[in-house]
Amino acid sequence: MGAYLGNVWCRNRVFIKVPCGRQRFNVLGAYNPISNALVTVTNDKYINSLSVEDLLEKIRFQYNITAPTTPITIVLDNDSYQRCDYVKIVAKRLNIELLFLPTYSPNLNLIERLWRFVKKECLNSKYYPTLKFFRAAISNCLDGLNDKYI
Repeated sequence: MGAYLGNVWCRNRVFIKVPCGRQRFNVLGAYNPISNALVTVTNDKYINSLSVEDLLEKIRFQYNITAPTTPITIVLDNDSYQRCDYVKIVAKRLNIELLFLPTYSPNLNLIERLWRFVKKECLNSKYYPTLKFFRAAISNCLDGLNDKYI
């Protein structure tokens, strides 16, 4: 819920409201560029291997309904909670292939572009007085991706 300032240039001093305190709203997501489907897991604590497990299970459940025999490959960056043995075991159990990107290459991961878009759309030069409004803005942006932006 930190401040993301856009362009501020003026002759007079301007005070800009920013939220105080340290409140979290984490979104872990997977984006399918072919179908424009977005699967997310959210929490207000920390993203860890259990969060990744929840995401993988949601993805597997979604594709078991539409195409149960379709192989699934997920592109991941090198975060420790994604690379751990626990996540690899869960992926193997769910029959999901994990493809890890080279280190320091976020520009190759499509979800990073989506996060940049969400920051620009929801956070740049905007003030949310409470975590409830902050959460709603991000959730509405993610829920309306296909309808409003694509």
